[in-house]
Amino acid sequence: MRDQKDLLLAFEDFLKQHLPKVESFHPHFNTALSEMLRVGGKRFRPLLLLCVVDRLKPLLTKNAMYIALALEMMHTYSLIHDDLPSMDNADTRRGHPTLHVSYDEVTAVLVGDALNTHAFYLITNAPLSADIKVELTSILSKDAGIYGMVLGQACDCFFENKKLSFDELTFLHIHKTAKLIATSLLMGGIICELDAKSKDILYDFGLKLGLLFQIQDDIIDATLSSQEAGKPTQNDTQKNSFVNLLGLKGAQEEKKKMIDELHVACSTLDERLALFLQEIIKKYFKKD
Repeated sequence: MRDQKDLLLAFEDFLKQHLPKVESFHPHFNTALSEMLRVGGKRFRPLLLLCVVDRLKPLLTKNAMYIALALEMMHTYSLIHDDLPSMDNADTRRGHPTLHVSYDEVTAVLVGDALNTHAFYLITNAPLSADIKVELTSILSKDAGIYGMVLGQACDCFFENKKLSFDELTFLHIHKTAKLIATSLLMGGIICELDAKSKDILYDFGLKLGLLFQIQDDIIDATLSSQEAGKPTQNDTQKNSFVNLLGLKGAQEEKKKMIDELHVACSTLDERLALFLQEIIKKYFKKD
């Protein structure tokens, strides 16, 4: 079993070896296709999937790298489209110019489309059983699509400049952010062939973790510079964020509350996995 650093290093090596590439006469498609994957990121979702597998069935960690990369591709596609002029019109992401800035909007749209579909290509060609790959495909398409991330993004864009209630805001961010994070844990559970109850517990834990992730992201937007965050900040003034609804202090209190709830929820998980997830929470979500 490996620690966070070793898992992330192994994932980065795998990513470099499996960057998508196609033969064509297009002058920059291949470069653009892999650019936002190469420049880095938190790799939070792949880490969650890999930590489940490495703690519960470490012999499958190498095989699970294909699924972890599929998750990172799906997440990266969502960022590329989120940054488009028709949505957030962001100039930087991961400390790097966004694709529509480096190239053009058509390239950015098509690269996002390509990463979305290539994620499923990776899953279907992974060295795992057919039944597991079908289940992985089903859950990712569900929570990254109209029942999850796409619906959340639609709500986020439509309700700009329109104040939502706390319940509506929570619904928005469960779908836009939390479901893909929950799915990252669940997909690890699927690879490990956990029983239905264990998978439900993992998924529920992931939804709480995903909401914490979003609350922290809203706090970062309000408190850090663009250079510190690696993306435009002070950019959510018209958005429905936890900081805008609760105020900075209220959002920080909600963050502390979520961290405490997650530490309690760890008691419902396998001890080996619980310890790893507590380390992740400590690393990524320091209390303000």
